[in-house]
Amino acid sequence: MKKSEIRFSIALDDQKVPEAISWSATDAGPDIHFAKAINIALWDRDERGTMKIDLWTKDMPVDEMKHFYVDTIGAMAESVLTATNDSVMATKMRDLCRQLMDHIEEEQRKQK
Repeated sequence: MKKSEIRFSIALDDQKVPEAISWSATDAGPDIHFAKAINIALWDRDERGTMKIDLWTKDMPVDEMKHFYVDTIGAMAESVLTATNDSVMATKMRDLCRQLMDHIEEEQRKQK
């Protein structure tokens, strides 16, 4: 059986706030990649529930964080369609993404 590893490294400041996030994966080549935020969700088979890790660096702008979450929901919509073939659920998630983007765009217009 082939195995693949994904490794995350988090550099913390004195207050334990993430300053840098890097990752590497055996299937992504030898390079180290950098991120401003990560959102990891795991389904715990014993607890039958979701375990989450959400981290972001202190230099992650709020507007980028909002886009990150909308993008994450959109990606989840595609995943739920692929995994379950539930087009109703996927469509509702995409609709939510559209509503959230409208909200973000409205906020941006008000700031100008």
